[in-house]
Amino acid sequence: MTRVIKPPEIRSAELLDCAQRLFFKHGYDNTTVNDIIREADISKGAFYHYFASKEALLEALSARLARESLAELQPIIDDPSLDAVERLNALFAGSRRLKVELAPQMRSTFDVVFRPENIVLFHRTDQAVSAVVAPLIADILTEGAREGVLDAPDPDAFADMLLQMRLGLGKIMHHALREADSGRIDEAVHALDMRLRYYGIAIDRLLKLPDGTIQMAEPGFSRALLEAGP
Repeated sequence: MTRVIKPPEIRSAELLDCAQRLFFKHGYDNTTVNDIIREADISKGAFYHYFASKEALLEALSARLARESLAELQPIIDDPSLDAVERLNALFAGSRRLKVELAPQMRSTFDVVFRPENIVLFHRTDQAVSAVVAPLIADILTEGAREGVLDAPDPDAFADMLLQMRLGLGKIMHHALREADSGRIDEAVHALDMRLRYYGIAIDRLLKLPDGTIQMAEPGFSRALLEAGP
C-alpha cells in the first residue's frame, strides 16, 4: 500500500482532530497515545514527530479550541458600538457560553486538568490558551486606556496579570466538580459563583473600575457548567 505523504500542518491537524474526538468521547485519562495512533492510522514515530507527549497534544488542542472560540466571538468583539469595557464583558460572556456548550464533552478532561496532582499540566494548558487570548485582551485594554474608560498603563502587562489571576480558579473548580459529583450541587454552585464574582471584582480594582463592572459570573452559569454530563 502506497504511503500517503501529507503536509505537516495537515497531519498535525488530523492528529488534533482524532485526539479531540477521543478525548470528548472517552475522556483524557481514558485515551492513550496508542488509541490516537490507531484512530489517525499513523505510526508511533510519526506521532512523536509532531507531539512530544499526550500532554503536549492537549496543550495544542487547548490552544486550537481557544483560537476557534475567539474566531466565533470576533464579530461581537469587533462591534464598533461597544466601548472597551463592553467588549471585555462580551468576550467573557461568550467564553462562558462556549464553556457550557462544550462542558458535556469536556467534563472528564476538565476534571483531569484541575486535579491538584496535575498542576503542571494545568499550567501548561493555561499558558497555551493565554498565548492566544492575551494579545486580544491587551488590544482591548489599549483601546480602553485611550478612551479613558479604564486604567491600564501597560496593556500587555495588565492583560498578563488579568490572566494570571485566573489561575486561582483551578483549585475552586476542582473542589466544585468534586462537590457536584458527590451530589452537593447547590454548595458547589455557590462556591464557584462566589469565586467568579470575586475574580470580577479583582479585575475591576486592577483596572480602577467600579465594583461589579466586569461580569465574570451570571445567573445559571455555574449550575449549567457543573451539571453538564457526558
